[in-house]
This record gives sequence, structure tokens and C-alpha cells, in this order.
Amino acid sequence: MNSLQNKTAMVTGGSRGMGKAIAKALAAQGANVVLTYAASQEKAEAVAKEITDAGGKALAVKADNHNNDDVLAAIDTTVQQYGGIDILVNNAGIAISKPLADYSVQDYEDTMGVNLRAVFVASQAAAKHMPDGGRIITIGSNLGDAAVAPGLTLYTASKSAVQGLTRGMARDLGNRKITVNLVQPGPVDTDMNPDNTDLATFMKTRMALGSYGHVDDIAAMVSFLAGDTAKHITGSIFTVDGGFNA
Repeated sequence: MNSLQNKTAMVTGGSRGMGKAIAKALAAQGANVVLTYAASQEKAEAVAKEITDAGGKALAVKADNHNNDDVLAAIDTTVQQYGGIDILVNNAGIAISKPLADYSVQDYEDTMGVNLRAVFVASQAAAKHMPDGGRIITIGSNLGDAAVAPGLTLYTASKSAVQGLTRGMARDLGNRKITVNLVQPGPVDTDMNPDNTDLATFMKTRMALGSYGHVDDIAAMVSFLAGDTAKHITGSIFTVDGGFNA
């Protein structure tokens, strides 16, 4: 297992689901972890307590990715608390599903604000504090490659756009050996997307492996990319979707 001892990681949207699993996985490898949350303080603090009870270091920080100032303040808090930032995981995201005719401009602003702008803002700010060899890892979606159903226009657009952002930042930060990569989950069993619904039954028929992923599958990929064995991987997209897009 890669060692992240003495490294500091910030995970946005770390209070539940994939963000929680990622925060715990990085902490298990020795990283100090700052996990942000928009609303669920109790859940975020419970995750931080799980980490500290296991012997790790963690801090929950309120930061709504709709708000640029919140994002920047969370970066500043991380640096003040731990002296820097080595790993940024852009995990927070939203999905608004509607027919095209029903979307509002605010729906567009909200989706792009959280799924794209906040990734840019956090990455730009974090990179200024990162040592050479830092890591920026964003959680996208396999739907960035294909709009598989109606009602996904804005979500697919935002997740496709973050592919280009990832590649561009990889080029800009390569001279500092900071790697920038994108992890694209497919259907994953979470509270918001359980694997025992009628929708899940249909989705499984689209997947080569025939089953939903687990949050630990995503956390494992992030942990790999955060570690030293991935130091020569940048500007890459890793789709973890059980063969949904195969």
C-alpha cells in the first residue's frame, strides 16, 4: 500500500458516500485529512471522528462549492492547520435532471458552478500551496463520455468539461511534477443511488459486470493516484464503471 505519511489531503464533499470513503482511505494511509461539507455538519464531524478514533488526523470544514469564497477559505484553513496541502480531491458535485425545455439558467449556473468552476477555483488555489509532486484528483462521471438517457444535458456537459480542465491543468502544472487526473465512477451504491431500486435493476443490465460499484472501489483508485507509484501518470481519465461504457 502506498504511504501518505506526513501528507495533507483536502477532500471536498467528504461527509458521505464516495467522499467519506476517500477521506477514510487517505487517512488510513497516513494523510492528514480536511473534509469539507455544505450542510451536513453532524455527518462530516462523524467522519472526522471515525478517522481520529482510528489514530488519524482529520478536520471537518464547512464549505459550499456554490461559493468561491467558501472554497478558497477551506484551502486556507487546510494550509493554516497542517502547514500546506499535498493532495486535493475535488469530489463535491450536483446533478439536476430535467427535460431540456425545463432547465433554467440558474440550473445551468448551479451545475457548472459546483461541477466545474469550483474544481477550477480549488485546484488553482491549492496548487499555489502544493510542493512539487503534489496531486490533484477530480471525481467526474462516466456520463462525461456519453449522455445515456434524456434529462442529463447539464450534468453530462459539466462532466465532459472537467475532462478538458483536467488535461489543461496537467499541462500547466507538469513542470512542477504536480499530477492532475480524473476518476469517472459509474453507478455506485450510495444513500443517494442505492443498488436495490427499479432504476438500479435496469442500470445493471447496461454494465458488463452486472453490479453496482462500491464506494471503496472509487477510494482505491483515488488512493493509488495519490501515492508515489502514480507519479508518472497525469492528464489521464480513469473510468470505474463496471463496464457501463464498454
